[in-house]
Amino acid sequence: MKLSRRLVLKGVGGCALGLPLLEGLLPGRARAADAGALPFAIFFRQANGVASAQTTSELGQEPERFWPAPGALTPASVAGRAVGELVAHLPHLLLVRNVNMQSFDYGDGHAWGALQGLTARGPVVAGAGGSSEAAGESLDHRIGRELNPQGRDSLFCYAGRSGGWLGGPCISYRSSGVRRAALHNPWTTYQTLVGGAGGLSPEAREQLLVRQRSVNDLVREQLQALRASPALSGSDRQRLELHLASVRDLEVALSCQASADEARRLEVEAPGYDSTDGDEVLATARLHMDVAVLAVACGYTRSVAIQVGQGNDGSTRYRDPDTGALMENYHYISHRRVSHDSSGAVIAGADLLHHKVDLQFARTFKHLLDRLAAYPMPGGGTLLQQGVCAWYNDNGNGPAHSNRDVPWVLAGSANGFLGQGAYVQLTKTALTHRKLLNTLGAAVGLRNAGGGPLDDFGDPSLPGGLATELLV
Repeated sequence: MKLSRRLVLKGVGGCALGLPLLEGLLPGRARAADAGALPFAIFFRQANGVASAQTTSELGQEPERFWPAPGALTPASVAGRAVGELVAHLPHLLLVRNVNMQSFDYGDGHAWGALQGLTARGPVVAGAGGSSEAAGESLDHRIGRELNPQGRDSLFCYAGRSGGWLGGPCISYRSSGVRRAALHNPWTTYQTLVGGAGGLSPEAREQLLVRQRSVNDLVREQLQALRASPALSGSDRQRLELHLASVRDLEVALSCQASADEARRLEVEAPGYDSTDGDEVLATARLHMDVAVLAVACGYTRSVAIQVGQGNDGSTRYRDPDTGALMENYHYISHRRVSHDSSGAVIAGADLLHHKVDLQFARTFKHLLDRLAAYPMPGGGTLLQQGVCAWYNDNGNGPAHSNRDVPWVLAGSANGFLGQGAYVQLTKTALTHRKLLNTLGAAVGLRNAGGGPLDDFGDPSLPGGLATELLV
């Protein structure tokens, strides 16, 4: 069976959801080099800092509960810390400490953290606080604009209550002062993947929505013919079956997330995506991650950004995993007080509650890594190693919401560009955030104005270049 590379990337049977890279469909000269394994980036954002060692006026000395012990990155060094939830992926992790941002005059710590996070830019208008906008394009959007097929937009997904501080989705920018709209409902994210340009016909879409027929079912004959192709290797068949099973599993999960009455309600309402219940919010984030994995596996996009909660995530109440009860809202916990500032009563044990939120974000990030690690690649390794995933934060800690030591946890080497299995501490006194974004952009293939690896992204007044400590 002869299939063109273009057909595989576009999808089979008129669907925009393509297939993963299959070795047997590549020209012989390209197989050994794994030429189609283009690197990608997935960004997963948490707000309000983490429960790291510090002294606060509210609780006094707070112990370290996030970062590993100094030295080699081992199961022992991460035990009891939030990053210990990722122990299964230690060989592919790069924990980056001392990522320090500029103190731009946003008029609010959450504004400079959230809006600067993927832009490395200051505000359009100084001191605007909750009405702030970033003065530049975000890295996730630039990756899509320059590297995606036909320059299509990268995916930007959001989980949590709409509106609120900074107006809900706030980390992704097309250009100075121009935010991107986020995909809120995971079903909409999935429909974007399968129904873009050249995607499902209105008739096929109706079959999918009303009859709950899978994309796999719509192209059953073509897929059966592909399975029978003698050109496919054993690993090709394994990868194809995994991909199709992932599509089916995702559709089942989306159906369960929506109303039980009719699939058509998926178009209107999935209970979790606009919730204030942390369990539902993170379940929505995991569904967005499932779509993201399919999107990078089939070559739809080279970039995905997933934001959880609005500017300060001040409406979400995460659950205490030990009791099952809803805790105070997350922003209160990060302030260690029953308020959005320093005026409320102190919350006893708030640092431990903050740690429990960190653990839930770590487990959600692990879900993404598990999904990517399940995809084997023709040249060896997995889809996780092909790209780089970043679990990052707006702030270094709470309640100070510092712009210093902002947590970044990276997974995957982007085809060997980045180091792995290490705990790296950048220069403590330097502004390193812009360098980190340049490094991630260069890792996935972005270039600077002169054609070399990206080193000039972000505000030109900040230190540029690459964070060489992260390179192999």
